[in-house]
Amino acid sequence: MLTATDRYLGRLIALPMLGTLVISAMLLVLDKMLSLFDFVAAEGGPVSVVWRMLANMMPEYLSLGIPIGLMLGILLAFRKLALSSELDVMRGVGLSYGRLLRVPYMYAIALALLNFGIVGFVQPLSRHAYEALRFELRSGALGASIKVGEFTSLGKRMTLRIERSLDGGRNLQGIFVRAVGKDGQTVAVTAAQGSFLATDDPDTIIFRLRDGVLVNDAPKYHSPRILSFSSHDLPIDLPQIERFRGRNVDREKTIIELAKLGHDPTVKPKLRNEIRANFHFRMVEVAMMMLLPLAALAFAIPPKRSTSALGVFLSIVFIVTYHKINEYGQGVGALGRIDPIIALWVPFLLTACLILWMYHVVAHRPGGQPIGALEYAFAQFGKQIGKVLRLGRRRRKPDLAAEGIT
Repeated sequence: MLTATDRYLGRLIALPMLGTLVISAMLLVLDKMLSLFDFVAAEGGPVSVVWRMLANMMPEYLSLGIPIGLMLGILLAFRKLALSSELDVMRGVGLSYGRLLRVPYMYAIALALLNFGIVGFVQPLSRHAYEALRFELRSGALGASIKVGEFTSLGKRMTLRIERSLDGGRNLQGIFVRAVGKDGQTVAVTAAQGSFLATDDPDTIIFRLRDGVLVNDAPKYHSPRILSFSSHDLPIDLPQIERFRGRNVDREKTIIELAKLGHDPTVKPKLRNEIRANFHFRMVEVAMMMLLPLAALAFAIPPKRSTSALGVFLSIVFIVTYHKINEYGQGVGALGRIDPIIALWVPFLLTACLILWMYHVVAHRPGGQPIGALEYAFAQFGKQIGKVLRLGRRRRKPDLAAEGIT
């Protein structure tokens, strides 16, 4: 049963954890949104595809934001307890740090299972869907729009240019079309107006042109044939769109598929290294979440009579650095230079030893502070900055007096 202290601690953790998770995910989304808008605009695709691509990127952003949210949620909760002396009261009535970590570990286990589901099953499928949307944009399968004032290629044998587009593309003006046949025959058309019409054949559309001139030429013609028309239907064969590949990339495989392929003797050694590296990368990322409550507690408690926020800064640097080390380990493991187990689990074990030592110092040494040396250096640096600023103000006052300013 949860006590009143457990429920109080749970509320303290929940708000900063959810806030940090939302903020980190939104920052990643906003950063990606700008590049996606540029990419979709350059490919001439509809704007709606941007939101579909961002939705498919959300599982990846959540897998990064959940550990950060868990770390800062627990850290800020214990920091608040320490600064308000509530933590001393809890310790004074017999609550050990191990007992106080019961609720943080409830959060850690629940979020670790959630993150395992995301990185193991949801993220690979969403990543494949994201790459499929990128492929369809490049291939024109999403109905890439014709850019006004620019030459647009429709397949390999047709070029189109539109001067103006009205009524949402239903009325095109100032049209130039040039098509080349397989036998060397060419057709060049200029028209005042035109519009696209659908046909029963999904691979063919009709471009109905009005008030224009058609020039037809071929190697066997002595001179080009010129035809003026008031209305002319020009059939356009849509280019064949290549089908997107299957989920044959390691990061698009689910965790179960990676485990099976990693033990398949028929898989080539290079591909097996990539699969094993990706599998162990996902596993150490999830396993690390079980150590975050201990690390958060060690970073949260400042020295007595101090309100230093150095621990908050160091916790962010710590978790981001560990993630980058894992990415590097995955890279060298995929190349086959180091066995993926060594490249990823050795840094995990070293980091776990560091976290356990930090927790031991805080929990079992009276007045213990694992980052005490850094706190002291940070405090001294702050004092020196304060002295420089005060000296600058003192020097400024005589200058103002000399100018007659009071």
